[in-house]
Amino acid sequence: MTSYAATLTRVEDYFDRSATKVWERLTSDAPVSRIRQTVREGRDKMRALMLSRLPTDLRGARVLDAGCGAGQMTAELAARGADVMAVDISPALVDIALARLPAEHAARVSFASGDMTADHGRFDYVIAMDSLIYYGTTDITAALDRLGSRTDKAVVFTVAPKTAFLMTFWSMGKLFPRADRSPIMVPHAFTTLNRTTQGRVSKIDRVSRGFYISECLEYRP
Repeated sequence: MTSYAATLTRVEDYFDRSATKVWERLTSDAPVSRIRQTVREGRDKMRALMLSRLPTDLRGARVLDAGCGAGQMTAELAARGADVMAVDISPALVDIALARLPAEHAARVSFASGDMTADHGRFDYVIAMDSLIYYGTTDITAALDRLGSRTDKAVVFTVAPKTAFLMTFWSMGKLFPRADRSPIMVPHAFTTLNRTTQGRVSKIDRVSRGFYISECLEYRP
């Protein structure tokens, strides 16, 4: 099984060398293919679902956007008044997020590139949207434990649910030469994660839109 550190390096390489332009376009208003449009719509719906788990008024709260990507979640958290720490493994995506952040929110946001589970301080909430999807059960459980140890209220995160559709694509992806493919999403069953986290995970809802299938879960420290 691939180690957490090895997968982290692979994800960084993928986003910085192969996928930066794709994600920059996907997270903008620029025209995209029909398939990518469903992914964009699914991600928009998931972001709204995750934000619904946090108070509308976040003034005085500190929030970690773990795996901030191009910064859409970061901007919405800051607009609610939160003090945001936005972290992503990809320096290129952090640069995009910084450039896109509205000037009126700049004073409330700090950016960093690196491991989102490192010690970035203490938070009221952590949001990790589609940033833990490449890791196995052991690594996700350990990541939640690290994040949860520095979180007072909740870690809201997503996984790829263990559906027949995703399991088929996961199996197909494993057939490609390792050097020629991006990191593979690892599907997870809620019951397994709930057991390995000793019942600290609750199921919120699932978003399915075309090729975007993701499940929102909540971890309570």
